[in-house]
Amino acid sequence: MACFYWFGKGWRDPMARKIVNRKELREEVEAAERAGLTDKKTKATKSKTVKAAKTPTKRKSRAKVVVEARRKLCWMVCNQSGKPVATFEFHQREDAEKKALALSQSGKSPHYIERKRVPIEEA
Repeated sequence: MACFYWFGKGWRDPMARKIVNRKELREEVEAAERAGLTDKKTKATKSKTVKAAKTPTKRKSRAKVVVEARRKLCWMVCNQSGKPVATFEFHQREDAEKKALALSQSGKSPHYIERKRVPIEEA
């Protein structure tokens, strides 16, 4: 059974980490340099060219311009599962109530009216 500990960002298993011995790695690099397998001059020139190539550039703004769609209020006659059956303008509430009552009496499921905001369809 593994033992887990809390390390700031979450629960972790301490045995899952790889142990790196930096002294041994440094000794290997120094031995390779002494043997002439690596060239210090090429490393220095490469690092200078990399630093010269990395010039800070300004990022373009990625923020999207949010255009709010115009909406209007309307009355929707909905069935028992919440699906709209008919839509009426906001000033036609009495007609929507009559339609909901007629559908409730004629069918098995009850119908109700609900006020919704609908996007305006522009031609």
